Amino acid sequence: MRTGTPFFFFVSISFLLLFLMVSCGEDVYTPKPKGYNRIDLPPHEFVNLADTFPYRFQHSKYAKVLRDSSWISERYWIELFYPEWEAEVHITYKPLSGNGKLLKENLEDAYKLTAKHQIKAYAIEESIVKGKDGQTFVLAELSGNVPSQFQFYTTDSSQHFLRGALYFRTATKNDSLAPVIEYVKVDMMHLLNTLQWSDK
Repeated sequence: MRTGTPFFFFVSISFLLLFLMVSCGEDVYTPKPKGYNRIDLPPHEFVNLADTFPYRFQHSKYAKVLRDSSWISERYWIELFYPEWEAEVHITYKPLSGNGKLLKENLEDAYKLTAKHQIKAYAIEESIVKGKDGQTFVLAELSGNVPSQFQFYTTDSSQHFLRGALYFRTATKNDSLAPVIEYVKVDMMHLLNTLQWSDK
């Protein structure tokens, strides 16, 4: 018995080592995290908005100017639609006609429309920016999987009030849309910096 014990121990260890070597050599499947689609973005190019509106600006040549199709749309409300990425910038316009009460109402509405995203947003960063011509813009950048990632409004405080909001018609998560969001934000800032009011 004593002479067989070391032999049995040696055979057991050999089988164990053989088993470990074979099992280590097997191809074990490990799932890979989902990758994001590559998005090729063209250089920024701009064209003038038609002069039939009470406002004028330059917008991306890759965006189609469409009439706002929502049931609450008003005259001079438009959508800048980027078909390549299913992105759209909703532009809403309100004439103030020197009415301070209307100005206050529109400022409150703009705040409420941004605040309604607080449920899904990780953060909402608001900033006040001075444009090239001295105009003031209020910007809101929203983080997280929110329907609208970037919004703005501007007014001359007496006659005109303009608001814009970026949306996507796709269910893709905002992490993968980040390059497009940043691209359209540049376009929106160019829009604001070229904005002029028309008193037609």
